[in-house]
Amino acid sequence: MTAATNPATSGVKSVPGAPLLELEDVKMHFRTKGDGLLARGTKWVQAVDGVSLTVQPGETVGLVGESGCGKSTTARLITRLLEPTAGKIKYQGVDIAHMSERQLRPYRREIQLIFQDPYSSLNPRHTVGTIVGTALRTHGMVAKGGELKRVQELLEVVGLNPEHYNRYPHEFSGGQRQRIGIARALAARPKIIVADEPVSALDVSIQAQVMNLLENLRKELGIAFVFIAHDLGVVRHFCDRVAVMYLGRMVEEGPRNDLYEQPQHPYTQALLSAVPDIAVVRGVPPKTRIRLVGDVPSPVDPPSGCRFRTRCWKAQDICATQDPALEVKPTGTTTVACHFAEPPVESIVAEVV
Repeated sequence: MTAATNPATSGVKSVPGAPLLELEDVKMHFRTKGDGLLARGTKWVQAVDGVSLTVQPGETVGLVGESGCGKSTTARLITRLLEPTAGKIKYQGVDIAHMSERQLRPYRREIQLIFQDPYSSLNPRHTVGTIVGTALRTHGMVAKGGELKRVQELLEVVGLNPEHYNRYPHEFSGGQRQRIGIARALAARPKIIVADEPVSALDVSIQAQVMNLLENLRKELGIAFVFIAHDLGVVRHFCDRVAVMYLGRMVEEGPRNDLYEQPQHPYTQALLSAVPDIAVVRGVPPKTRIRLVGDVPSPVDPPSGCRFRTRCWKAQDICATQDPALEVKPTGTTTVACHFAEPPVESIVAEVV
C-alpha cells in the first residue's frame, strides 16, 4: 500500500470507535435582504436548522422530503462545500465543520459528492480523462505516468469504454455523463459518497442502470452512502436507514423497513401514502391518500413549535408552543419529532415497484 492510500499517512485523523460520519445539531442560515422597495434590515433563510445524523462504515442512509426541505444543503454541508452556521460535522470523530481549506484537503479525498445534474456538473472544456484524473493528480493517488491507466480502469468500472478518455462531455448521453461523475467520485477512493439525487435528471430506463451500478459499487467496495432522492421506491431498495426532512429539520429517522411499514410522524405517513400502488392495476382497491392542505411555510419565517403543525391534522395547542424532540416513542422503533406520534391504523404504504 502506497503512502497516498495509506490511512495512517493520508493526513486524516480519527477517533477509535467513532462513527464514520456524525452531524450534531447542524445549522445553515443564509443571509437575505427583505422583500420590496421599502424593505429594511436583513433576514435569514433557515435552510437547515438543527439536523443530526449518523452514518456507520459501509452503511447507506437515505434522505427524503419535499423540494426545499434542506436535503441538498445538507449534502453540501457534509462535503464541506458550505461551512455551517452552527453545529458539528464529525468525520471519524474529528470535527471538520470549521476547518480551513488546507486542513480539509485529506478529508475531501474520503468524502465525495455525486451531483444531481450530469449536464452542468462536468466541465465542457475538459476531456473525460482530465475530469476523472483531477482527483488522482490533486491527491497524489498514482505514480507518475500511471494516471491514464487508472482513468481507463475507472471508466471500465462504471461501464464506459476505457478508450473514450479523450472525448468531451457533450459527446455522451445523460446516463453516460452521470457514470463519468461516478467515476470522478471513485477516483479518490472515498469511504463515503454523498449522492444528491443522482438519477432524478435521467430517463426512467437509464435510472435503473445507474442504480444497479451504485448497488454493485456499494457491495464490492464497501462505500457508505448518503443517498438523497424523491423516489421513495428507489430509497427503499437502496438504503439501510431512512431520514425524513421537513422545512430544514429532521422529523423521523430509522431502519428502512420500520419506517416504511410503521411510520410514526404524520408527514412521513403523508409522503408514503403518495407512493403509486401497482396493485391497483390488478384490481386491488387503492389505499387511502393523505392530502396535506396549504403550502410549505417560508424558511425565512418558519412556524413556532412544530414546523409541520400548520399542515397537520393532529395539531393542538402544544404544537405551537413546544418544539417536539427527536426521540424514540413507546409506540414505535423510529426516532420521531412529534407530540402525537403513532403508527397508522391500517397500512398506507403502497406496493413499491
